[in-house]
Amino acid sequence: MNRTLRLCFIVWILLILFALTACSSNGLKDSLNYEVKEFEFTNQDQEIVRLEDLKGKIWVADFIFTSCETVCPPMTAHMTELQQKVSDEGIEAEFISFSVDPEIDTPIKLKQFAENYDLTFDNWNFLTGYTQDEIEKYALDSFKQIVQKPKSEDQVIHQTLFYLVDQNGTVVKDYSGVENTPYDQIIEDMKTLQKPSK
Repeated sequence: MNRTLRLCFIVWILLILFALTACSSNGLKDSLNYEVKEFEFTNQDQEIVRLEDLKGKIWVADFIFTSCETVCPPMTAHMTELQQKVSDEGIEAEFISFSVDPEIDTPIKLKQFAENYDLTFDNWNFLTGYTQDEIEKYALDSFKQIVQKPKSEDQVIHQTLFYLVDQNGTVVKDYSGVENTPYDQIIEDMKTLQKPSK
C-alpha cells in the first residue's frame, strides 16, 4: 500500500512539473505567464482596438497619463526609443499605452501628448475609453499592475514597467520603463518569442 501511494505521489509530482514546463514553453526563463483579459478600448484616432487584434503578434504595453509630472514623459521617450530599435532589428511588434487617467485623457489629448515624441502610430496605440475603476481593475487583473487615482488629486499612482506580451496574449516579462531600460534584453526576448516552437 505504501509503495502504491509513493508511486502515485511521484506520478503526481511529475505531472505538475510537466505542466509547469509546458507553461514556460515560450523559451524565456522565469516567464511571468499572466493572462491578458479581453478588452475593447478606443485609441488616439478614435478607433476601437481589441485584444483580438493583437493575437498572433508580439507586443509591449505600459501605463501612462498625459498630465503626469514625473515618470510618464521618460517612459514614453524610452518606449519611443524601443520602437525605433525594434524596427531597426526588423522585428514585427505592436506597442500599447493604456491611459490610467481616462476621464481626462480623451483620444485627442492622447494624440497631442504622443505627438511630442518622434514615434509612429503605425504600430502604437494609446488607449482610453473606460472608467477609472475599469482601468484599475483591468491593470491589476491582466498585468498585476497597481493603478490608483487618489480623490481630489490630479496625479495617478501607477507602476513604471514595460510588459512584453506574447502571441497568445500572455504577459511573459516586465522591465523598467524609467531608468536603465534594457533595450537589448527586450529585443533578445522578442527574438526568442519569434522562434518557432519545437
